[in-house]
Amino acid sequence: MTIHIPTPLRVYTNGQASVAVTGDTVAAALEALVTEHAGLRPNLFSADGKLRSFVNVYLNDEDVRYLDLKEQAPTSANDELTIIPSIAGGGGLS
Repeated sequence: MTIHIPTPLRVYTNGQASVAVTGDTVAAALEALVTEHAGLRPNLFSADGKLRSFVNVYLNDEDVRYLDLKEQAPTSANDELTIIPSIAGGGGLS
């Protein structure tokens, strides 16, 4: 699976615009991402391990927040995740 990284977060992926990971759910794929690129963890997850409210994740073209299983939605090797930080409001990415 491929995860597309937004420009402000590429500093944590050595400049890579996309990263290949494995995971059978959205949550597992995101965990694989932050395990491989530890600097992303505080930018994507709160201290209690929940995805930050200003981080939008899309599985292919579907907003994960609106999927029945949300972050537990199953994924396959051909799927793509896209991380899109919200622009409006406070508490942006560091």
